[in-house]
Amino acid sequence: MIDAGSAAVMSALVVIVCAVVFIAGALVRRDDRAGAIWSVAYIGAVVTTISYALWAEYPTVVWLIAVGDAAFVAGTGCLWLGACRFNGRSMLWRTALVLIATGGTVAAVLAERPRADGWQGALVMFASLILLAAAGAIESLRGELLRRKPAWSLAFVLALQALYYISRTTAFLVVGPDSALFTQWFGTVTTSVVLVILIIVATVSTSVLLAERSPERAPLTAVGEEDEIVSAAAFDAALHGVARRASWRRELVVVVSVRIDDLEQISTAFGGDVAQAVVQAWRAAVRRYAPAAAIVGVDGETGMVVAYVAESASDARRRASVVYRGVFDELGRVSGGVIPVLGVGVGLSSAAGYDAEALVRSARDAARRASASVESSVLIGGA
Repeated sequence: MIDAGSAAVMSALVVIVCAVVFIAGALVRRDDRAGAIWSVAYIGAVVTTISYALWAEYPTVVWLIAVGDAAFVAGTGCLWLGACRFNGRSMLWRTALVLIATGGTVAAVLAERPRADGWQGALVMFASLILLAAAGAIESLRGELLRRKPAWSLAFVLALQALYYISRTTAFLVVGPDSALFTQWFGTVTTSVVLVILIIVATVSTSVLLAERSPERAPLTAVGEEDEIVSAAAFDAALHGVARRASWRRELVVVVSVRIDDLEQISTAFGGDVAQAVVQAWRAAVRRYAPAAAIVGVDGETGMVVAYVAESASDARRRASVVYRGVFDELGRVSGGVIPVLGVGVGLSSAAGYDAEALVRSARDAARRASASVESSVLIGGA
């Protein structure tokens, strides 16, 4: 049987190693904001283990508990926020919720009378962990993540965390933290094992998710100055500027999402060379047939985005149709008749507003619907 001290040392070593491995990999993909947010989650896990270890040596220092609990809540919240960013969700209110939960955890620890067992403020921390872990599990099964199998493992382990803390909270309230039942099933040893499982699975899942759409690994996201295709981070920054300036004069900002959804199947059926030819033809055609002054950028492993200002919604749709026809024709000529499923979606500021993330999200959703539609391959977001 593992004693509490050995369990704490084991979990600390696993957390530190996993955090170092993930952050080192994320540094290679510096333009992926989801990876940056997930890195904060692993830093939070390291801070948690160090704080709890120090508290075990200095049990009278209450603020060590506050720091450890808050870092645990913030780390779980950042796993959720990273999934939201991966799916292109709005981040403002979600980030505010994580900050409120983290701040509330600190306040609960410091406001309650110090206890020798260190359980002050525990219920607030438990409730925050349940909420954020459940939200992370749900988000991992939505949007872009739903189509990626590594996200299912992330959803599973976050759901496991939420269920564990629901059970732990129930036992805390019913039998108390000093009972033999609580110590055996929800004490330090069991919690350390759960933490090790959470960290290992989450590290593998998030690392694979980033690698699948990494600019260093996937040809879809290769960026070259010669074809004027910018990185995802550069596109986001440019679109924010365009949207802000256009809002002053109420001009119509358009974001076009161009997606191919069956590249993996093409690679399996026809080989990597054919898939590579499809990728290169698709990427070059989007740039060639986009409006001359448009911003063209990568959007994950299977998407590209184009942003420009149009005179009207009909003008925006016409230009998007030009992109669709041009890409379709180029793919037919270059790839030997292997045509991937192509979807083009249009996000309009008249419907989505001048928020850059909302515009991209609207275009993405429309492109996904277009790729599955038998009636039209170009759809307007919200229509």
